[in-house]
Amino acid sequence: MSDHPIAADTAPAAQFPVSPNNPCPFLRALVANGYVGGHVVPLSKLSEMIGLASGETGARQNKVRLETWLVAVIANGLGPLRVFNSATSGAVLDELRNGPLDKHGGGSRILDADAKVHEDQIDRLATFGRDCKDPSGGIELGLTAKEIEAFMTANLKRSGEAARWYFPILMKGEWPVLLKILGKGEGEARYLSVAEVRTLFVEQRLPERITARLPKPAA
Repeated sequence: MSDHPIAADTAPAAQFPVSPNNPCPFLRALVANGYVGGHVVPLSKLSEMIGLASGETGARQNKVRLETWLVAVIANGLGPLRVFNSATSGAVLDELRNGPLDKHGGGSRILDADAKVHEDQIDRLATFGRDCKDPSGGIELGLTAKEIEAFMTANLKRSGEAARWYFPILMKGEWPVLLKILGKGEGEARYLSVAEVRTLFVEQRLPERITARLPKPAA
């Protein structure tokens, strides 16, 4: 596997451009494929997309939407005016970098500040995985909640003195959330497919089982 960065502008021509200042791989896929815009997105729209993508229904989906809203409302800043603007106008997806949720290299380091994907870091992620039983058949490399926890702990250790006390809190809103939305299987056996993580970062694409839950993207 090559360890050379892949520029964000190598995405398929059919996709929309995504700002390097949007560091969230899931949001980047939503923008690239036209499910949401790349600039200001109303929190109701953002929470709806993530709620639908989760596959939950009823009260559980409402919980996902609320959790998404609570995170998104502070994503661009913690100041009262910024929070008010986010709540009333929406999150600015191309201005998320350097915001309250940015760990400045304290995470997986798969996507750098220039929106280049480092596949060697995906390979590193894979070393924490194990063989998992795909509900649709077969075995594939994946990370359950236990392996994801070990991965995040290793990321913190790698950061050394640069790590901040709140990094573990921020991490809870990243890989565990991806597991909840993109994961396969149920309970403790639920896992995040390494192959799908690679597709999410490199191709900015979501699995078909996820896109089937979403409304038709903008033309």
